[in-house]
Amino acid sequence: MAYKDLRDFIKILEQKGLLKRIAIEVDPVLEIAEINDRVVKAGGPALLFERPRGSKIPCAANLFGSFERMRLALEVEDLDEIGERMLEFIEPEIPTRFIEKLKALPKLKRLADFLPKYVKSGPCKEVIIRENPSLDIFPILKTWPEDGGRFITLPMVFTKDPETGARNCGMYRMHVYDGKTTGMHWHMHKDGARHFRRAEETGARLPVAVAIGSDPAVMYSSTAPLPPDIDEMLLAGFLRQSPVEMVRCETSDLEVPANSEIVLEGYCEPGERRVEGPFGDHTGYYSLKDEFPVFHLTCITMRKDAIYPATIVGKPPMEDCYIGKATERIFLPLLKKQLPEVVDMDLPMEGVFHNMAVVSIDKKYPGQARKVMYALWGMGQMSFTKMIVVVDSWVDVHNPSEVAWRIGNNVDPKRDVVIVEGPLDVLEHASEIPAYGGKLGIDATKKLPMDGFKRTWPPDIEMSPEIKELVSRRWEDYGL
Repeated sequence: MAYKDLRDFIKILEQKGLLKRIAIEVDPVLEIAEINDRVVKAGGPALLFERPRGSKIPCAANLFGSFERMRLALEVEDLDEIGERMLEFIEPEIPTRFIEKLKALPKLKRLADFLPKYVKSGPCKEVIIRENPSLDIFPILKTWPEDGGRFITLPMVFTKDPETGARNCGMYRMHVYDGKTTGMHWHMHKDGARHFRRAEETGARLPVAVAIGSDPAVMYSSTAPLPPDIDEMLLAGFLRQSPVEMVRCETSDLEVPANSEIVLEGYCEPGERRVEGPFGDHTGYYSLKDEFPVFHLTCITMRKDAIYPATIVGKPPMEDCYIGKATERIFLPLLKKQLPEVVDMDLPMEGVFHNMAVVSIDKKYPGQARKVMYALWGMGQMSFTKMIVVVDSWVDVHNPSEVAWRIGNNVDPKRDVVIVEGPLDVLEHASEIPAYGGKLGIDATKKLPMDGFKRTWPPDIEMSPEIKELVSRRWEDYGL
């Protein structure tokens, strides 16, 4: 059964001993971040800071910072279940007979059940501030010493394509300049940036609504790597198995989740840019200053007892790593649908999503590892991946020791290393040109005669099954 809202999820976490309340006053400037960093890296609980200094609104952090909490958030025993469920709606079914058409109807009905539902009002309208709205009432965090200021780090930013009206919801950090303006950190590749560019071309303001805090499926969906013009709220409805209730904003025709804790309404002015950053980012480095569009606040709506959720990013592992691992598992079945030879994939936390991918394949023909590399480099957000390692189907891609061992033993750098150029994530700082540079592919598969390998490939060292069984049976007798 879907969570009603953020506080419903918090209640479950607390009941399961997975959330800790911090009752003493704590400073949103650096202190909360340091507490959170220590807790995340120790595998600790979600945190609810009840008395953030300078605000009457409590701050929740580290809500998704473990595999257990991610599974609870998306209400599954295994994150892989979600991807398998998705395939039910993606498998092409072209009915040719009357009975087959009837069989397809339940699937269409279920998909329709996940579409957003529009309502007249909701909890996010309990308080409406039109006169002199200010961000100063919220416990917005400064997380690292060299940050350019305070940043809203879990905003669900809603915009519509000025041409088509298609909705987008993405999670883009917001650098708070003052009580009424923030930076809008839209990377050039993101749908929000595309909407803004289209508005600028006509000289029009782009209406923007920012929801902060909702049920976990909605919050996760705003981070998901969906194709352009696919509504994230449809994905959220699919994940929660019930439609997301949406309510119209007070100052624009945008809609936001009715169960939101806080909603910031406003706009971005065409042609306006302001320096944003630096910001201690999920790469573990500061992303540097750059010019980005400016969000102007026109109205705040919120719950009477609102909770302000935030995430702290930095050197992995951090909370966002667990969100990223959920994306890895959820979207793997869709990737395998496009590349059937793929067996499994791992996006190491240390690779911070876009720097490294390890992929295992069922190798059947020469050049197949390279084919997979090139395909991934041309596929959605995988196109920003800087390094791809391809291993055989029997290799555990989630075991970094085994992957490193295979690379060290199976790779002839002259033959098995591919270097190409292409687009990179905007946060990539090692390339000479922003968002563009080199990519590395490593074929760490076993080389076969079909690959032109003429030597004998040695077998892996393995103990015989009989001896393994014997030793297991007699283990206690050894007194070890």
